[in-house]
Amino acid sequence: MVFKYNGEVKKRIEKIYEILKKEFGIPDVRRLHPLEELVLTILSQNTSDRNRDAAWKRLEKKFPKIESIMEADISEIEEAIKPAGLNRQKAKRIKEALQLIKNRFGKLDITLRGHELYDFLRSINGVGPKTAAVVALFSYGEPFFPVDTHIFRVSNRIPLAQEKTREKVQEKLTEIIPDRLKMEFHLLLIELGRKYCRPKPKCSICPLKNLCSYSWKSSER
Repeated sequence: MVFKYNGEVKKRIEKIYEILKKEFGIPDVRRLHPLEELVLTILSQNTSDRNRDAAWKRLEKKFPKIESIMEADISEIEEAIKPAGLNRQKAKRIKEALQLIKNRFGKLDITLRGHELYDFLRSINGVGPKTAAVVALFSYGEPFFPVDTHIFRVSNRIPLAQEKTREKVQEKLTEIIPDRLKMEFHLLLIELGRKYCRPKPKCSICPLKNLCSYSWKSSER
């Protein structure tokens, strides 16, 4: 069952949002400088939040300013971000990204907005659709909706967007989630995926069990 962008899906999204907000509370929306957000999201790839945060703290301590990361020897960056894993690959991507931005804009500041911003971020090596959308949404307030593993799973189950790839789900949710809800709804769906809508879901105690078609199917098994 796929919902089209109409009055029905708008009401459904609002209802899901209210239920999740009641369950988890209003999320604390983190707002960072765009380049800090870019570095942080590269660090977060293929690792846990705990490892990402540990690597970020080490990186901040060693390089208090973003400019100093770009100017540092890559081996120093690798050492600082070890807790995030894949540190050689990520160190190279971080340094290349910062150098690309400096070369393009003459300073460490991306002055684009909207889809031009998103497309530029996607052109950076190692920056996929989710990373670009995270930076665009949380640092620039641009109306994109990042989709990670949790949101991809949840969105196909509820369903909000039944697609085979994360990028397709991201395109759909960017279209149908109201702009004013994008940040909070993104964080709430991640929390839902972590706590209830896991790979092996806890449908019987999920706050969305009465709205979710996957839950109904599970109860019939």
